[in-house]
Amino acid sequence: MATHADTTERQREPLPTVGDDHQTDAADTGGGPIVDAKPPALQRRSRVARKAAALFLIVAAVAGVAGWQGYRFYQARAAKQQRELYLQVASQGAVNLTTISYTEADTDVQRILDSSTGTFHDDFQQRAQPFIDVVRKVQSTSQGAVTAAALESESGDQASALVAVSVKTSTSGAPQPEPRAWRMRITVQKDGDSAKVSNVEFVP
Repeated sequence: MATHADTTERQREPLPTVGDDHQTDAADTGGGPIVDAKPPALQRRSRVARKAAALFLIVAAVAGVAGWQGYRFYQARAAKQQRELYLQVASQGAVNLTTISYTEADTDVQRILDSSTGTFHDDFQQRAQPFIDVVRKVQSTSQGAVTAAALESESGDQASALVAVSVKTSTSGAPQPEPRAWRMRITVQKDGDSAKVSNVEFVP
């Protein structure tokens, strides 16, 4: 049976406090700081996000290199096509200038005018009719064939080409002469998607 003294002794015992419990817990953990670890699901999402970002950077870099290479390839191809166009127009211009028949003089001269531009076109147009009259009078026929051609220079929207031509010329009542070799420096000017002859010089 508890006595009055026992009851008084129990009342004197200090009561535990919230602070005391916290200190006890800290002591139980070794006194170190408490670190809140991320849940496993959140850690997995974080790793996936980092991998996705790295993959995106790799894909972007590869796409950038591929795009640049594609652009360079397009430029090189376009430049090659333009050079081929200049050379083709110059070669055809040389053939047009050296292929004239008195039976189709009007058509042949018109072909030259249609494939030319600038000062050369204007000068040739002024001399076209007298030229046709002479060809018809002597009943001349000439046939030109390109034997060699190469671009000499290229600048902006024009180029210069050297063209070697073998020309067979005959007149009524005259024996068939041997083909003659001519060399021309033909300047070609870009005209929209095509190109035309803008100047012709005969060179030794």
